[in-house]
Amino acid sequence: MNGAKRNQRKKSDPEKGKKVLRNRIQKAVEGAYRQGVAEGVLPDVPLSASHQVVPPKLEVHGDFASNLALITASDAKRSPRELAGCLAKILEANPLFDKVEVAGPGFLNFFVATTWWQENLRTIWDAGDSYGESPAGNGRLVQVEFVSANPTGPLHVGHGRGAAVGDSLARVLKAAGFSVEREYYINDIGNQMRTLGASVYLRYLEYFGHEVEFPEEYYQGDYIRDIASNIALGEGDKYLDMPLESCLTFFIDTAVKIIASGIRKDLEEFGVHYDNWFSEKTLHESGLVDSTISELQDKGYMFEEEGALWFRATALGDEKDRVVKRSNGVLTYFASDIAYHRHKLERGYDLLVDIWGADHHGYVARVKAAIKALGCKEDKLQVLLVQLVNLLEGGKIKAMSTRAGEFVTLREVLDDVGSDAARFIFLTRRCDSHLDFDLDLARSQSQENPVYYVQYAYARLSSVFGNAGEQGISLAKPQDIDISLLNTPEDIKLLKQLDAFPCLVADAALALEPYRVSYYLTELAGQLHGYYTRHRFITDDPDLTQARLLLADVTRRVFRKGLGLLGVSAPEKM
Repeated sequence: MNGAKRNQRKKSDPEKGKKVLRNRIQKAVEGAYRQGVAEGVLPDVPLSASHQVVPPKLEVHGDFASNLALITASDAKRSPRELAGCLAKILEANPLFDKVEVAGPGFLNFFVATTWWQENLRTIWDAGDSYGESPAGNGRLVQVEFVSANPTGPLHVGHGRGAAVGDSLARVLKAAGFSVEREYYINDIGNQMRTLGASVYLRYLEYFGHEVEFPEEYYQGDYIRDIASNIALGEGDKYLDMPLESCLTFFIDTAVKIIASGIRKDLEEFGVHYDNWFSEKTLHESGLVDSTISELQDKGYMFEEEGALWFRATALGDEKDRVVKRSNGVLTYFASDIAYHRHKLERGYDLLVDIWGADHHGYVARVKAAIKALGCKEDKLQVLLVQLVNLLEGGKIKAMSTRAGEFVTLREVLDDVGSDAARFIFLTRRCDSHLDFDLDLARSQSQENPVYYVQYAYARLSSVFGNAGEQGISLAKPQDIDISLLNTPEDIKLLKQLDAFPCLVADAALALEPYRVSYYLTELAGQLHGYYTRHRFITDDPDLTQARLLLADVTRRVFRKGLGLLGVSAPEKM
């Protein structure tokens, strides 16, 4: 990304964050303390930056809780409960709250006024499709590098999970005010490429009836035979009499081109798009690998031992030093990785997010050590590890091994259950937790199927407006609707859930945890389904109908926005 483009980052609106209820309460609490100081009932001490306003674990404890009294008590030389009591008296006059309670050792629990939740519905409606977005990222430039599967075979279901995590994370980061670039790193050089080319060459010979000894360590899948067949049909027998070394480059390049094209196609049909496809080969061709090693040698981070060149990773937090050039002069993959991350850093990103398979967990410390050796703080790089997926069918686990050719491809899963079900299920748990993907469940149209459960909630709301249209009822202007009629416990619970959406998205972005969005949508769907069974949206009372239609419209927008952050469609009918 060039500097001119980076300079065009959109400036975030600092006032926008003040509209979030949590921030508003935090400012009210801090304002109450300052009021207490002015009135002489509270000591004048600095307020800690660690003051937090968060939802309590139990609903009976209110909507939000503050720890200000607890963290201020020591400096104020007062008991936390005494400070909390003074603050509660001041805050009880604030129309934002129905009630303020002192709890436990000195927490302040807030019960937000019902009228606020009702009035907030209009605010949400006014925000339109931007609702859920925030300036939390403040325009910081983030690169998310994900999937980056070696072009030695089709993507399997495990790669699909990494694709869903990376793409959804990029969407969530963008909604939270970050500038985001997606990148795929193509490992198109090294021993694995030689093995791939040799595998295709031997299958090419077999195609013409030659008997060959096919090593176990070569790639065994039928896709290797398909590539060989394509070459035979296009090139004929011109390579039959050539020794492998004379035509290996051709077989490597052709295989990589075909496999990479298939990978791109599968990802595009999975709704995953990249800003950059970065070739490892270019790092070597440009001389960046050699210059990076030289730079680290000059800094004293390289040493020779037994003819090999080592990176002094232990000096930077890793458990052992790492080889970058073997005694035979061959560079390791780690040498390329150091140069690649140097290239990333030079492109000016504020944060690098790498999404790797869980089998790379031992690689994290060495790459972070390289980041430090290159002159940056290690937290400039955040690594998310994606755990394995157990693909189940009929209660049995399907095996997956790319080299052995025994695996279920992402394409097979997409053809079977569709992109929506695959993406949503991949995002139902933290990426560092193991995931059982039940194909039978993903195919079912039942409330046990998580994506069906959420999409059906959206479709139900859409049907409400279809029915309203058939009866000649249209939604009035929000300012003309009596929202005080939304006063049942189910109304208030739904209003509270809708209000939580922007904070949820911001928190998911800052924590790099897109799965939080699927959790939120599942909870929202549960509330909507419960509401639907207890209340009618179209009633005999025109005013109540308008109020509930407004609630339905806003809820539908939040579903659509949330599903969009997961890369999942919002169907009008199921």
